[in-house]
Amino acid sequence: MARRKKVYEGKAKILYEGPEPGTLIQYFKDDGTPTPVDPAPVTVDGKGVLNNRLSEFFMAGLNAIGVPTHFIRRINMREQLVRMVEIIPLEVVVRNFAAGDISQRLGIPEGTPLPRPIVEYYFKDDKLGTPLVSEEHIVAFGWANQQDLDDIVALALRVNDFLSGVMMGVGVRLADFRIEVGRIWEGDFMRLIVADEISPDSCRLWDLRQPERPDGSVPDPAPLADSYTELARRLGVLPSNVTHTTKPTLIN
Repeated sequence: MARRKKVYEGKAKILYEGPEPGTLIQYFKDDGTPTPVDPAPVTVDGKGVLNNRLSEFFMAGLNAIGVPTHFIRRINMREQLVRMVEIIPLEVVVRNFAAGDISQRLGIPEGTPLPRPIVEYYFKDDKLGTPLVSEEHIVAFGWANQQDLDDIVALALRVNDFLSGVMMGVGVRLADFRIEVGRIWEGDFMRLIVADEISPDSCRLWDLRQPERPDGSVPDPAPLADSYTELARRLGVLPSNVTHTTKPTLIN
């Protein structure tokens, strides 16, 4: 079997050249994504298999409702065939509830519903700590133009509507999530599509199925325990013989 050429390796995935021009093979690793709270890398057995299945579920669902993504098909337990895109160097974060970084920056109590979904941008540079940036920075430095930003917001909000509905249907509240967006060209026409992955690595998930207290009241949602396995189980995409327990990776 010919050795595949590695194109890129990140914290959680490896990209290889695809079998056809304009395609890549995306391999999901078991390595965990470091967070500001826990920056040490961690390996979680089976996480790559689950994230492959979960990202396939979400990306295929978005494709089906007309939200374009880079996903083509799943190849095996750990790999997907995806379209090659030019990644815009931004993490696009959509927040439905105050949590993490926005609570710290603005003094909003964790768990507070936001007046409407808020879209934020973070510049993708690990050495700089992926800093929060404004639309003015993005346009001034040429990472995207104003039309791109308008399209990104529209795309992100459509993803939010889809994910929020799917999660609510299985008793999970989507507090916030991040996506990456890439450019593709079809002849002279350029359009933006959802790229990278959608998985518990990129979502903050709260469990709505909390047992009642002795007094009959229901406690506030808590982080979804063992988010990879539990979410895959609730969505009906849990592969056989994959079990582990880990904490979810949170957005800043």
